[in-house]
Amino acid sequence: MFGWEFPPHNSGGLGVACKGVVDSLCSQGTAVTFVLPKKVVTEFSKNKVVFADNSQDLLNTKGVDVMLMPYITSESYEEELGKVGKKTKKKKRKKGEKRSLNYAGTLLGEVYRYGELAGDVAETEEHDIIHAHDWLSFEAGIAAKEVSGKPLVAHVHATEFDRSGERVNQDIYNIERRGMYMADRVVAVSNFTKNILINRYGVPEGKITVVHNGINENDYMSVLEDSPASVVSGLKSHGYKIVLFVGRITFQKGPDYFVKMAKKIREYEPNTFFVVCGSGDMEKQMIHEVAAARMSDRFIFAGFLRGESLNTVYKAADIYIMPSVSEPFGLTPLEAMIQDTPVLISHQTGVSEVVSHALKANFWDVDDMASKVISVLRNPSLQQCLKNNGRTEVSRMNWNLAGEKLLSLYKNLLARQL
Repeated sequence: MFGWEFPPHNSGGLGVACKGVVDSLCSQGTAVTFVLPKKVVTEFSKNKVVFADNSQDLLNTKGVDVMLMPYITSESYEEELGKVGKKTKKKKRKKGEKRSLNYAGTLLGEVYRYGELAGDVAETEEHDIIHAHDWLSFEAGIAAKEVSGKPLVAHVHATEFDRSGERVNQDIYNIERRGMYMADRVVAVSNFTKNILINRYGVPEGKITVVHNGINENDYMSVLEDSPASVVSGLKSHGYKIVLFVGRITFQKGPDYFVKMAKKIREYEPNTFFVVCGSGDMEKQMIHEVAAARMSDRFIFAGFLRGESLNTVYKAADIYIMPSVSEPFGLTPLEAMIQDTPVLISHQTGVSEVVSHALKANFWDVDDMASKVISVLRNPSLQQCLKNNGRTEVSRMNWNLAGEKLLSLYKNLLARQL
């Protein structure tokens, strides 16, 4: 299984989903070797982990902690590495040829380099199935298939159209399309995503299997009583309401619509704070829009939170909002529901297919969103109903079903080879 990140070294939902899938497969008797492009320092208990840059087993080893963020721009990547690199083109390597272990100068260069290194992994690691997560790992999956001839599963967690709207990066689109074309089976995280793959990438409907994400309830049980995150919960004791946004502050997540909605809510509920947890390329724009709306005194930008700190903020919120413009799935509403927090999600999300006890609206209809949020803030019985039913619903949405579907898919692929 090829991925780009794995908790606790993750920048968002991609790594969380990878861990959920791996844990579920391992618990059902499947041996999973998860491949990361570079070495990180952490511990994994259920699955074996190797690194493409040296193919060494993670357990009982220490290495350099390198974070390769899946949604970083090329400009930010170059800035992060402290150098400006040229776009690296994919090269055909000869068998046994040694590769350079230097970092590429661009994100695309790293993706192609990961693909070149993946062949070595496929030659040395025993496997029956190759499973690649998202475009960042598709080149690696293809390279492994070319070496071993094993079936390839391309798992699509998001598309370039989700991330960029109509202003797609052609290089990324080409990698996505090539990955799905070369794959023996394509996994989409929702029917919402499945339709994009059919209409935008030309993937045959019969080649796609929808496997919805799940959630591991035990990962979200602990909270912090004394931390920066507890400042948010402290607002409750002073009679303030809290409306929460969690996610990358980027086009896909609809942060600008959150600000417009907040402005309308404040007209009717002035004692409301709006808490934003996350970071991204639209963060400065969002801050400017908040200032222009004269709401700086009611917004808290908490930065990127994880673990107990994030759980604490979820639990403190009166309602969680996900106004995504295009969301293949969206794990954060499930995280909020586990903390007994009502949620409002856009219809343009995959999670809306599997969640019933949540408020829903179109991302662009800020009047509708504001009206529904105000109803929750003013109506304790509605809030309690959403809490109770949402909590019951999400408790049944674990990763086991996803693992069962993937195992069935694997078996079908292997049977076709006989």
